[in-house]
Amino acid sequence: MPMSTPQFDTILLDVDAADHVATITLNRPERLNAFDRMMCTEMREAWRIVKLDDSVHAVVLRAAGNRAFSSGLDIKAAYGQPDNVWNHEDPGELLSPKWQKVWKPVVCAVQGMCTAGAFYFVNESDVAICSTDATFFDSHVSAGLVCALEPIGLMRRVGLGETLRIALMGNDERVSADTALRIGLVTEVVAPDRLWDRAREIAATIAAKPPSATQGTVKAIWESLDKPYRAAMEQNLIYTRLGNPVGTAELAARQDPYGNGFSGPRNEPKIR
Repeated sequence: MPMSTPQFDTILLDVDAADHVATITLNRPERLNAFDRMMCTEMREAWRIVKLDDSVHAVVLRAAGNRAFSSGLDIKAAYGQPDNVWNHEDPGELLSPKWQKVWKPVVCAVQGMCTAGAFYFVNESDVAICSTDATFFDSHVSAGLVCALEPIGLMRRVGLGETLRIALMGNDERVSADTALRIGLVTEVVAPDRLWDRAREIAATIAAKPPSATQGTVKAIWESLDKPYRAAMEQNLIYTRLGNPVGTAELAARQDPYGNGFSGPRNEPKIR
């Protein structure tokens, strides 16, 4: 059964049980969707809801407004770290679906400015797309701050060379949508008025697949990044043995009574 969705102050959460897609919208456009302590806490709760709601098979992560997807941490609001420096936490742990052990596929839709801590969202998405007006940069060093956390995830998407260039150039390096596509930061660029619809189309296409298969795929691929090759292969072989019987059973349960195959939404393959 779908879970009830609470009202949040800094984000919106909508669950469409019909197509099994949840949509999380960063909703602080007046602050360029910068995250503060409240947004981080609410994102953690949203990921918990998405994780536990069996009616959700995929997630769209997007942001309100036209100017920015997110400008990262809100520097005008105190985040509230503990006095003991050794107890400080990385806000990205609360924003991150993977830290929260959410293995449901996430489609991230980026428009406008995407900078600094906003990379937490892009780095940990499974499919990232953007509009033609999107620009990506990391402002840390320009503000005299060490750029140390976001590059860890960014390297997994675009490699060492591009990550170092973005991190070291600061505000003087603006990665356009076309360049983001070329270096693999995103996989598709669309017109601004098509961004949300296209993200929803991708998420719905994924959500139409057996959820045990898609979630197992996400878990296997992401966890393999932290393991040596052979160890990853051996672990993921176990995941196929665990997940394949469940996924094929889910597929069989969706077949129509005449045995004509999968009765869920059918989408023609798209060529990009």
